Amino acid sequence: MARILTGIQASGVPHLGNILGAILPAIKLSQNPQNESFLFIADLHSMTTIKDAKVMKENTLAVAAAWLACGFDAEKNFFYRQSRLAGYHTELMWYLNCQTPYPMLANAHSFKDKSDRLSDVNAGLFTYPVLQAADIVLYGANFVPVGKDQRQHLEMSKDIAAIFNRTYGEVLTLPDPLIDETVMLIPGTDGTKMSKSYNNYINIFLSEKPLLKAVKSIISDSTPLEEPKNPDTDVTFKLFSLLAEQSEIEEMRLKYLAGGFGYGHAKQALFDVLWKKFEKEREVFNYYMANEEALEAKLKHGEAKAREIAEKTIYGVRSVLGYV
Repeated sequence: MARILTGIQASGVPHLGNILGAILPAIKLSQNPQNESFLFIADLHSMTTIKDAKVMKENTLAVAAAWLACGFDAEKNFFYRQSRLAGYHTELMWYLNCQTPYPMLANAHSFKDKSDRLSDVNAGLFTYPVLQAADIVLYGANFVPVGKDQRQHLEMSKDIAAIFNRTYGEVLTLPDPLIDETVMLIPGTDGTKMSKSYNNYINIFLSEKPLLKAVKSIISDSTPLEEPKNPDTDVTFKLFSLLAEQSEIEEMRLKYLAGGFGYGHAKQALFDVLWKKFEKEREVFNYYMANEEALEAKLKHGEAKAREIAEKTIYGVRSVLGYV
């Protein structure tokens, strides 16, 4: 049985791009009986940017509620907050810190992207890859689903664990990246990659009017209603194609090419698909956000299960270090 681990930062309500590109594929992996899935909310990592305790808590709960709403089975799998097991994560991080060469961290994308503004870089951001390595090897993960842009950090995690093993013996499981080469690029309302950073995202959990407003904000060109339009260059059609049935997509394409079909009509059709497709998810999400105790119960149950594995790993590590 393979252990698959996924960490999600506590950055608030996951948007449509997160759901289609990361959440649903990860849940599909978790449904394979040959896999043992670990999903944790990386709220310690989030401290590198989030300094408001209220925002951190709200974001954490929203992420947890979204995963449950999308179908993650918290009973079958492992579902926990990094911060509730912080003692194990940070202890292992220190041991790995003492094995990690400075040049490796200085070469990490998370640091290099901000290295021209060192006043914005805190120590947490610099040592981010080491905590990430601890997060992974603490639970003996075999595979970590990552996007192509995150491959470097996962390879660093593997290298850091390998350095430790070369020094102290084969104690830690070395993780491998699980990269889906067919992963979808989800366009945002402005046509670029959907991202909270660009404020171009669609939140599927919104109520009817705010969701329709978000859909109507999608960019379009100035082609008159009566003229034919190119569906392959239109953001609304691209999003519709990711969500609708094949017959509906083909019908929409013909309407674009025939003319007499405006972008307003297309946006209404996209809204209708979003509203119907995620109706159940919206209901479950709202339930958990309104019933914090039920959400806490799911997380605490997962944290108790994860703690058993973390304790075994830490005991093994302490043993080879001479601390037991």
